[in-house]
Amino acid sequence: MVFTLPALAHPKDDYTIGVSVDMVVLQATALDHKGALVSGLSQNDFQIYEDGVLQPIQHFSHADIPVTVGLVIDNSGSMRPKRPDVIAAALAFARSSNPQDQMFVVNFNEKVSFGLPGTIPFTDQVAQLEVVLSRIDADGQTALYDAVTAALEHLKKGNRDKKVLIIISDGGDNASHHNLIQTMATARQSDAIIYTIGIFGEEDEDRNPHVLKELAKDTGGEAFLPESLKDLTPICERIAHDIRNQYTMAYVPTNRTRDGTYRTIQVKASGQGRGRLSVRTRAGYFAPSAPASPAVKANRP
Repeated sequence: MVFTLPALAHPKDDYTIGVSVDMVVLQATALDHKGALVSGLSQNDFQIYEDGVLQPIQHFSHADIPVTVGLVIDNSGSMRPKRPDVIAAALAFARSSNPQDQMFVVNFNEKVSFGLPGTIPFTDQVAQLEVVLSRIDADGQTALYDAVTAALEHLKKGNRDKKVLIIISDGGDNASHHNLIQTMATARQSDAIIYTIGIFGEEDEDRNPHVLKELAKDTGGEAFLPESLKDLTPICERIAHDIRNQYTMAYVPTNRTRDGTYRTIQVKASGQGRGRLSVRTRAGYFAPSAPASPAVKANRP
């Protein structure tokens, strides 16, 4: 994400990053060749490249900071037999997360609705999430793109620096007002990390694992396509562990041109005795655009 104004620190809040104008903030996960999380790395172990140009890292930390996280749950008719496993997995995620996380639920079939009451934008209570997740019946068609768009907008109301969406769906969409291109653009412009879990069988005509993979890849998350519903809970616990073990890095781009173009990002890492590591982070960001020049009025005699 690019901050075009300084971030405002919350009173007595140790989790807000103070950043300068146009600072790019990245959340990164380091993995060894076996796919295991790697902790204990220092700033000197990382290199950030923007459009192939090495960038100086100006902020670095590795801490379990609370996040604003949305659970985006498919409740279309095809999900009805899967709901008990989905609910159990979502609750396992909540129990494995930082106790100070801000959470919300977006339920969707052909309509999109927020699970929590309108007066409660977020909760950190697992019991409250359980009630919210359990009272929706699975029925109707699928408006995935509308749900993702609504969830990304709601994330902006959270006061945590790190924002996450977890989407549990078959990836299909047959009822949205938004299309895939619009949804992907919104995801790329946000600072959210998106994790996706695709649960479907060969008989699910609307399944679309490609969409789930692209949402995760472009935002620095991960896509999971489990073969069995029994894998859902371990996956959600793994996602919670992943979120709590990420590195936060920030830099001011050497390319200061405000041209609104998309800049690609690559992060590399190597740990002593570990060899080359892989790093998962967002694929890029859109640079700010220069403000429009005021119209010049012609002088009249």
